[in-house]
Amino acid sequence: MTAPASKDSFGARDTLKVGDASYEVFRLNKVQGAQRLPYSLKILLENLLRTEDGANITAEHIRALADWDATADPSIEIQFTPARVVMQDFTGVPCVVDLATMREAVTDLGGDPDKVNPLAPAELVIDHSVIIDVFGRADAFERNVEIEYERNRERYQFLRWGQNAFEEFKVVPPGTGIVHQVNIEYLARTVMARGGQAYPDTVVGTDSHTTMVNGLGVLGWGVGGIEAEAAMLGQPVSMLIPRVVGFKLTGEIPAGVTATDIVLTITEMLRKHGVVGKFVEFYGESVGSVPLANRATIGNMSPEFGSTAAIFPIDEETLRYLKLTGRSAEQLALVEAYAKEQGLWHDPSHEPVYSEYLELDLSTVVPSIAGPKRPQDRIALSDAKPAFRKSVHDYVEEQHPTPHTKVDEKVEESFPASDAPSLSFAEEDSVDIESAANGATGRPSKPVLVKSEERGEFVLDHGAVVIASITSCTNTSNPSVMLGAALLARNAVEKGLSVKPWVKTSMAPGSQVVTDYYEKAGLWPYLEKLGYHLVGYGCTTCIGNSGPLPEEISAAVQENDLTVVSVLSGNRNFEGRINPDVKMNYLASPPLVIAYALAGTMDFDFEAQPLGQDTEGNDVFLRDIWPSTQEIQQTIDSAITQEMFAKDYADVFDGGERWKSLPTPEGKTFDWDSESTYVRKPPYFEGMQAEPSPVEDIAGARVLAKLGDSVTTDHISPAGAIKADSPAGRYLAEHGVERKDFNSYGSRRGNHEVMIRGTFANIRLRNQLLDDVQGGYTRDFTQEGAPQAFIYDAAQNYAAAGIPLVVLGGKEYGSGSSRDWAAKGTSLLGVRAVIAESFERIHRSNLIGMGVIPLQFPAGESASSLGLDGTETFDIAGITTLNQGETPRTVKVTATKADGTKVEFDAVVRIDTPGEADYYRNGGILQYVLRKMTRA
Repeated sequence: MTAPASKDSFGARDTLKVGDASYEVFRLNKVQGAQRLPYSLKILLENLLRTEDGANITAEHIRALADWDATADPSIEIQFTPARVVMQDFTGVPCVVDLATMREAVTDLGGDPDKVNPLAPAELVIDHSVIIDVFGRADAFERNVEIEYERNRERYQFLRWGQNAFEEFKVVPPGTGIVHQVNIEYLARTVMARGGQAYPDTVVGTDSHTTMVNGLGVLGWGVGGIEAEAAMLGQPVSMLIPRVVGFKLTGEIPAGVTATDIVLTITEMLRKHGVVGKFVEFYGESVGSVPLANRATIGNMSPEFGSTAAIFPIDEETLRYLKLTGRSAEQLALVEAYAKEQGLWHDPSHEPVYSEYLELDLSTVVPSIAGPKRPQDRIALSDAKPAFRKSVHDYVEEQHPTPHTKVDEKVEESFPASDAPSLSFAEEDSVDIESAANGATGRPSKPVLVKSEERGEFVLDHGAVVIASITSCTNTSNPSVMLGAALLARNAVEKGLSVKPWVKTSMAPGSQVVTDYYEKAGLWPYLEKLGYHLVGYGCTTCIGNSGPLPEEISAAVQENDLTVVSVLSGNRNFEGRINPDVKMNYLASPPLVIAYALAGTMDFDFEAQPLGQDTEGNDVFLRDIWPSTQEIQQTIDSAITQEMFAKDYADVFDGGERWKSLPTPEGKTFDWDSESTYVRKPPYFEGMQAEPSPVEDIAGARVLAKLGDSVTTDHISPAGAIKADSPAGRYLAEHGVERKDFNSYGSRRGNHEVMIRGTFANIRLRNQLLDDVQGGYTRDFTQEGAPQAFIYDAAQNYAAAGIPLVVLGGKEYGSGSSRDWAAKGTSLLGVRAVIAESFERIHRSNLIGMGVIPLQFPAGESASSLGLDGTETFDIAGITTLNQGETPRTVKVTATKADGTKVEFDAVVRIDTPGEADYYRNGGILQYVLRKMTRA
């Protein structure tokens, strides 16, 4: 997209010659104060210079950014125009569904449907749909892809239609890689060359881990699908000039420490410091020695520590990686020339001005994991066993017998306590019930004998590792940890070690290049010997696509209420996310994933306990099989080539026969299938008028859910498997879908009927309107006695009675992935307002984008401190001020209890920018864009 001609108030327009090519550029040194800015703010400044139109983007905005006060709280709104949009298929399908629906709506309002077209490059990578149904065998990859196509045929046909119908929209077919790894290895430009201009590559993506591209010096972050759609349609992203945290890196990484250990340490530090809504920028003497893959790993985890972006500047390492991954010589020359010309090249001796400062001496980092339910909860590996023993008491509801109590004789015979401290209490580990309940580090034991035709007999107990998965964009982009894991597998096999029979193993690389370098290094056979066969190129376990556990293991877990564990090399381990049978989830580096598969339990001390014995009966410890840093680097140098990237990305949009043979509809508008259970026309624009109706105050609202702290978008948005007895399961059954074909919520995101039935339906959600109940339930006050009901069913009853709804929340409401359905589902259930103690950035913005007003309790107050239990009716007055073109700072909330007593407070309105106010007045961002199109 060539931006409209800039007004160029600062005379910054100039020409940059690189080799034989010339580009129009906007020079930052023409704006006084630009050179003192952090790297990330320089990119924003160039963006404003190039898109200055005198209306949305003015000279005053440019001056405000150049005069940035590092110490000030954000208060100045700017309009940021990203260079491109990147999507994954779970969030991308609804984007294309909405664009297809908008084409019809524009026609209904008398506009031109061809105007609904991406104006910036939009690329979608299908990476979220593969599920690990088959594992531990040679045909796992081929079989899983086959099942993926069977399940997702309708969705894939729809995406192929979109690829043909929309300009500037490309689809990377299934089985290619993970969106963020494809982004850094192929899609990212670092510097864009488009329409005769050269300018920094910037991106928004429909996945919060879009920040992985920050490692390449590309400023970008995750947004909701609705914001991404608006960006595709030429709408700038409204934002406040942020605070920027300078994170200084010093020292050298010690031997045995992985990129994963570093990123978990940084995540813990930044979460503790508080960086929500801020940019984080890395600088200092050690930045140059941090490999690009490690930078990308750090950038990837930005959502886990809460920042908008976590960026590294451009330097020699950036160029080295761009060259390795097959970028052209012309592109390399442009990146270097442009970065140096614009002051965007990293100078380790220069310390920019930052709002806040942190420092990490890399030499102090130790091997780590994180869990059992949050990525910021880092645990030093040396403390993993006692930490698990303390945490397990949060999940084991009752005290189970210890080996001092008579249990099944066969179990005692198979694993006497003295021989297997990892599976049951050893003598010295015994604790009494009272001390265990008070958080002592003893581990309750409940050994269960499992008999399997395929796996033999074994004993399961609390803490058993039933999933050990190498998966996700975070780590599978990183050769040091991927080859480290493969070398560890080789060493384990050569020592005669094997994975425990109850562990579901899987290898899901981020791109096909990983397969290439595993093959060249001769390491695949060792991985496969341990059960780490290729299962797919996709996110898999990290997003809940772990697939079912073997039936006999799942049955043992459910029937005996065992607290079992997953270990994954991903970035997310929220409750209920990984697998419905698994309560505790830990993040670890790929080598440690294999180590835990060998151990078979979280109740394990790698320093003190052997993983097994070698052929001569000698104990083998983790330290005996851990590969050296030198060996890992030598393998990287010998096994990874530029030709691999060139070969694997040569036909990246082609997809092969399976993709190309899909029957694909044609035409400018989509021919909706009324029988489809995957893709349906959503109701957002039904009855929409050319002008918006005035906004109204909220009267007589009921509480749909009263929720605690750290409720994530995983708790709100439909995700994972669809249960047969859930409202979504009932809907599919009523439409003739067999249980085996339910697929996941993510795969059905293009069907609003499924998605609203799964909103607030997470199995770990605790609605405080009910006592000791988990899952998607509430009290239905339209019925006598306000009985327990599914949230969806209650919402339908409230809608029929004309009763608006509110949700009450605690701190960090909506943290986690940028899930547009967390906001879409909330809106479609009839929720008009969410009142919380604080919001995570993306979800707050998405709520406004769907016409739901985010309100914050007064400082220091909460639902409990105000005496609210969720049984009240709520009136919210003052919203109508928005009709006068002003955004009220607060609105008056009156909660009336059943006995007539009232609780009154002034809630802070979290509509933070004028642009967000426009969206809310229009009923949402898409309605705003549509009306703007029809007026143009």
